[in-house]
Amino acid sequence: MNSSRPYLVRALYEWIVDNDCTPHLLVNAEFPGVRVPAGFANDGQIVLNVAPSAVRNLHMDNEAVSFEGRFGGVAHSLFIPAGGMLAIYARENGQGMVFELEPPIDDEIDAEVEDGPEDDGPSGGEPPRPSGRPSLKVVK
Repeated sequence: MNSSRPYLVRALYEWIVDNDCTPHLLVNAEFPGVRVPAGFANDGQIVLNVAPSAVRNLHMDNEAVSFEGRFGGVAHSLFIPAGGMLAIYARENGQGMVFELEPPIDDEIDAEVEDGPEDDGPSGGEPPRPSGRPSLKVVK
């Protein structure tokens, strides 16, 4: 199943702009494939103003967000893969969403191959053991 992150980022971006607020993206600057200006990240993260008036050629799809922005008066092309986006929020009131850290895609594939298929849970009448991850169950 595709990651919901890019869909949520696009929806929240539109909601923030429609409410006359300034959308900011918090980005993991060390995530593979992230292209942001060197020297502007702090502790491996960077906050980007992605308001329509602050960027040019904004493109959001299921793989990444890309645009042109100015840093210190110099134009830069930025590229943020979906997994590198940590949060999107309105500068004025902080409303938005924070996302969990996402491992790079190559690591996910390697982990699935090494771990094998996931267990469907205990059989028989045993209650399910908590695995630390939320899960959904079909109720009829």
